[in-house]
Amino acid sequence: MTRLLSVLLSGALALAPLTAPPGDPGGADGEAWQSGRKAGVTLRNSQIILRGNGLGGARSDGYQLKRPCWYEPGPDAGSMLDTQEDLFARWKQANPDGTEEEFQEFLRQFRERVGQDGRWWVPAYNEDDPDGLSCWGALDPFVWVPPGETPPAGITLQELADIARAALTVPEPRIELNPDAKSYVNLPTWVWLAGIGEPTRSVTATIPGIMSVTVTATLEDIQIDPGTTADRAEVKEDCGATGHPYRRGGQFTCGVRYLRASVDQPRDVYVLTVTTVWPIEVEDDIVPFAYDPVEVGVTRDVPVGEVQTTVRRSE
Repeated sequence: MTRLLSVLLSGALALAPLTAPPGDPGGADGEAWQSGRKAGVTLRNSQIILRGNGLGGARSDGYQLKRPCWYEPGPDAGSMLDTQEDLFARWKQANPDGTEEEFQEFLRQFRERVGQDGRWWVPAYNEDDPDGLSCWGALDPFVWVPPGETPPAGITLQELADIARAALTVPEPRIELNPDAKSYVNLPTWVWLAGIGEPTRSVTATIPGIMSVTVTATLEDIQIDPGTTADRAEVKEDCGATGHPYRRGGQFTCGVRYLRASVDQPRDVYVLTVTTVWPIEVEDDIVPFAYDPVEVGVTRDVPVGEVQTTVRRSE
C-alpha cells in the first residue's frame, strides 16, 4: 500500500474574510456527506480539503472529534494585510459607528507584522458538533504565530488525522444467502456479501502547503450473528473479507446451520446480522496513530422450516 503522510512547510493559503460577525462565520468550508445518514464532520471556516473514495459512502460509525473548534495556519503577514485592506465594507457592517481612522487603526496590527517570519492562524469548527459554533465564537479571530510554533488550541497532525477519520465512510453491503427465500433445519445456509465494491476506503485531509494525512480502512473480516443462541444455530466464520458465494459441491465454511425451526420466533424468522470489520491504518509508520476498526452491521430475516417427510404404505 502506498504510504502517504506529508508535512509540508512552504506555500501560503488563500483565506476567506476574517472579520465575519459572530453567528455568520463565512469563509471556506470542507464537507463530508453521505447518503441518508450524516457523516461525522462538517467543517466551517476551514482551509482543510477532504478527498478520497471514503467520502460519501453508505455508512459512518459516528466517530466524533475530540475538539469542536481549533486554530488553523493562515496567511503570511503580507497576504493577511492585503486581505484585510479589502474588507472595509464588511468591517463597517460589523462596526456601524466606526470611522475610516478607526479602520486604519484596526489594520495597524497587520501592518506591523509585514516582513516578519511567521503567519496568522485563524479559527475553524465542526458544525456537526453542537458546541462547534459557540467554541468557534470564543476563539480570537486571528493569532500571530512565529515559525515552527503552534498556538494553544492550534490544530495538530493528530487532530488532522482525526478529521479524516471522522469523515471516513464505508459501503453498506447486501446479505446474500443460499438457500435464499427459506432455509431448513440442519441445512447449511451459505452467507456472503454483495455491493462492497472496492475493499479499501480512504480519506485524505489536507491543509494546503502545510500538512496532509491519509487514513485508510481495509475490509478484512465479517462476523455473523445468527439471531439466536448456540443451541439453535451453528455458525461457520471462515469467511474471508466478504464470505463465499454458494458453489455446488463446495466446502461449507461461511454461514449458519440452524438446528431448530424459527416458527416460535417473532414474525417466524431469525434475524441474521452480518458485521463487516474494516481495520484502519494511518499511512505513515513513523506516526503512531491508532484507531479502532470501522464496524458496520446489516440484517436479513431468515425463515427456517422443518423438513417434512411423507411415508406411504406399499400395496
